[in-house]
Amino acid sequence: MMFIDRAATLLGTAALSACSAVADTPTTGTATLWTPAAIASDGYESSPTFTPDGRTMIYLAADKDFGTYRLMQSRCTQGAWGPPTPPSFAKRLPTVEADVFVTPDGKRLYYISTRHAPEKEDFDIWYVERADDGGWGEPQHMPEPVNSPAAELLPRTDAAGRLYFGSSRKGSAGGGDIYVATEVRPGEWTVANVGPPVSTAGHDYEAEISRDGRTMVTVSDRGDRSHLYRYRREGDRWIEVGRIPADPDQFQVGPLLSPKGDRLLFAQRHGARSGEIFLIDLVTNPDRSWPPDCRDQAAS
Repeated sequence: MMFIDRAATLLGTAALSACSAVADTPTTGTATLWTPAAIASDGYESSPTFTPDGRTMIYLAADKDFGTYRLMQSRCTQGAWGPPTPPSFAKRLPTVEADVFVTPDGKRLYYISTRHAPEKEDFDIWYVERADDGGWGEPQHMPEPVNSPAAELLPRTDAAGRLYFGSSRKGSAGGGDIYVATEVRPGEWTVANVGPPVSTAGHDYEAEISRDGRTMVTVSDRGDRSHLYRYRREGDRWIEVGRIPADPDQFQVGPLLSPKGDRLLFAQRHGARSGEIFLIDLVTNPDRSWPPDCRDQAAS
């Protein structure tokens, strides 16, 4: 699946009307607008990730129709998120890059890119390692069978280092399925379809996993546009909990769970400003120290 196919999946089935008003105070089951003012634009902001210290946010920036993806970052300075700039490892158009994720230990950053073949508009998973000087090293291409001739989307890891991602590769049950990769030896990976109920006959193409590996949120199109579905791990199988409550008339994309799995960031259309990042509580009394709030870091 090329990146333009993902945009078509999202936009072709979605009614691009304005999002309804949301409450100012978050409660369980109510999504609230979260995008920091410094990065909000008339384009689409989605799929954020944070460094462990909470001082850098990297995210996907797209045009108003959720196309022409690029990576941007904002730093927390003097109590506020700063103006966005491209991260050091990002390439310019026509290379298209998206779906960035910093691992919980902060030592590796995964993302998807067409840099191996920009003319094909085919996403593969790449990564950079944290350098000794605190910056990011040179981009590395993940090997097969993690990457395939089809597109790979939204790479995310659990605390054990297992890598979850969506792919439309051969053998998928629907337009795409959710896969998990395990590194059995340094640089050598095995890949397995997560299977039902996570992988369905619909189009399942993004999966966020909690650090403890017991909560999963997927982006799936089951015939009425792409929405967020939640699962919990019981023993050796996944149980579907239900759909994350969000605007039913808009598609959702780019889920990110809090470290405790009790809050969720995701993106959906928001009126004339197109796509913005929203926050929802998954439990009644979540840890509200996440997402990182620059105001709390002003004195540190």
